[in-house]
Amino acid sequence: MTTYGTIPTSSSGGTNLEYLSRAKERLKSGLSTRRPWKEMFNIRSINLPSSFRDAIGRIRTNIGYFSMNYAIIVLIILFLSLLWHPISMIVFIVLMAVWLFLYFLRDEPLMIFGRTIGDRVVLIVLSVVTIVLLLLTRATLNILVSLLVGVVVVLIHAALRKTDDLFLDEEAAGTGGLLSTASPS
Repeated sequence: MTTYGTIPTSSSGGTNLEYLSRAKERLKSGLSTRRPWKEMFNIRSINLPSSFRDAIGRIRTNIGYFSMNYAIIVLIILFLSLLWHPISMIVFIVLMAVWLFLYFLRDEPLMIFGRTIGDRVVLIVLSVVTIVLLLLTRATLNILVSLLVGVVVVLIHAALRKTDDLFLDEEAAGTGGLLSTASPS
């Protein structure tokens, strides 16, 4: 029996392409929460807070609003600090790939030996493995200092950046984003 002119319904390489396509879409949607760098580093929005309470409020608001940008900044600082430790750099890149595939880009629950593994367990195991492997590369002090520098940079920016011009849509505000602090009149 010949099937000339028919279109095959599945191919052997289709599942890999489908998985990569889904991974690409999930990565794009995750990075879509990043705010424009021009908005983040707007010079007109930088000034000293009037009080300690104002600084804490700015830090909370800015971390909520620019969280993806701040994560990228900390990761870049960590990456740059590992340039002088090539083994740590390789371990860091491999671990980032593992995190992407096992935690961030997964559509369905992780199954090992027929058992479903929850997200919390995956998060804990990946965190412990990441810490242990990076500590084994003997770049502990370098990693801790770079993380500290990243956190300090984020806190300084968050305290100095005014929050008057930051707005989220209603959907993002309802899911834990910025909420209006003004009382209704």
